[in-house]
Amino acid sequence: MNIKQAKEEIKHSVRAYLAKDVAGEYKIPAIRQRPLLLMGPPGIGKTQIMEQVARECRVGLVSYTITHHTRQSAVGLPFIKEQTFQGTACSVTEYTMSEIIASIYRKMEETGLREGILFIDEINCVSETLAPTMLQFLQCKTFGNQAVPPGWLIAAAGNPPEYNKSVREFDMVTLDRVRTISVEADYKAWREYARTQNIHAALLSYLDLRPQNFYRVEADVDGLKYVTARGWEDFSYLLFAYEEMHLPVTKEITCEFLHHADVAEDVAAYLDLYRKYQDDYGITEILSGKVKSVVYARIYEAGFDERISVVNLLVDGLMNYLSKVSFEKNITDAYFAFLKVYRTKSSEKEGEEPLQKYLRMLKELEQEHARNEKEGFLEKAQIQENRHLLALLKAGQPAENASDMEEAFEQAKTGFDKQRDYLESAEDAAGAALEYAFDFAEEAFGQSEEMVLFVTELTVQKEAASFLTEYTCERYLKYNKQLLIGTRKSELLSELRQR
Repeated sequence: MNIKQAKEEIKHSVRAYLAKDVAGEYKIPAIRQRPLLLMGPPGIGKTQIMEQVARECRVGLVSYTITHHTRQSAVGLPFIKEQTFQGTACSVTEYTMSEIIASIYRKMEETGLREGILFIDEINCVSETLAPTMLQFLQCKTFGNQAVPPGWLIAAAGNPPEYNKSVREFDMVTLDRVRTISVEADYKAWREYARTQNIHAALLSYLDLRPQNFYRVEADVDGLKYVTARGWEDFSYLLFAYEEMHLPVTKEITCEFLHHADVAEDVAAYLDLYRKYQDDYGITEILSGKVKSVVYARIYEAGFDERISVVNLLVDGLMNYLSKVSFEKNITDAYFAFLKVYRTKSSEKEGEEPLQKYLRMLKELEQEHARNEKEGFLEKAQIQENRHLLALLKAGQPAENASDMEEAFEQAKTGFDKQRDYLESAEDAAGAALEYAFDFAEEAFGQSEEMVLFVTELTVQKEAASFLTEYTCERYLKYNKQLLIGTRKSELLSELRQR
């Protein structure tokens, strides 16, 4: 299965394992909760999906790469303890608590979460001295004489032997006690994840044109050549940083992330072209309704790669507007919810003044955000939104001399009215940019497949889809009827390549 399907299966398993009966006992006893073992090639996102699962299921996550451990840190250190058996004193060897088990308890104390996932990566690449410990861990859910705490599930990941010379094969006894989930590289599934992580648009544009280069592992006389999903994501972060600092991205730098000379050379060349298209076509001017006639003349004569690149550039430019709308809308909705409670909720303290009530609610919200952030339940965008909201609420607090709740509410509402104006301004700008984008697309592509590709991207992008549920764009609705979402895009790309 692909990484998206694996994630859904793991989520289902977590919910099933943690389900309780009316007596508060787990419906599936711990002894029957088989550990999940993800097996797949390196760099396809096995660790990332565990983080996503924990966040979406709102449980804790303790993650370890087991190759970094020795037997002592995993099992614990031995010590001598005196015990009496049938009246005879004996020296007995016991073990201190495993570092890994101790980390679970620390996580519970820090976050208050009583349930979670213990994730062990590279579990089949351990040293010879640690191998028996890992087998015991999978079979008995213990490290040494310390069991994994109740409510904590076990998940592990490993690489098939063809990708790692140090891989150890599990025996039948172990495999009969785990649930093995085989994961394969799949660009379509990864691209959905890539959108949410803001992977650089130029890399996604390249991979749309060369999906066969998404994941490659080859061996020749010069050694192993490979490209992984992890490489694309890490390279994306570097690209953003280099662009901001106006630093050149060479083939040599590309090779540091994409360890396949042919692919790296192709990507480096495409990045240069992508920037050239960006300058030559003037996406900013297109989205402002100021298209030069020479732009149309060029797109009419453009080849396949260039036309598809322009579609991706157009979508990328639009997403800057639509992401701004999404940010401002989330802030506005949260601001409104806060003020609604402030106005209607009766004071929990006798004689509490309007300002005191506002500040108490603000402190409670700040504590809630801090708790969710500490528990790992928030993504980066949510953290940014929460911090911005708190700053607005602090700046918009009512005056201390407000005579009553009505006056205090009107004062607090002033900040909200400004925020609502920001949202309306962002929506107006996005709506205008969208219409200008369709003006260009219709003139440049007409009824061709490129138009359908453009509309497909608007449909599957989260921020765009959300905006289009409230903003009526007749041309989007018109072209959207021609789509078969999920399959039509790949079919169109295939058709275009055959021209």
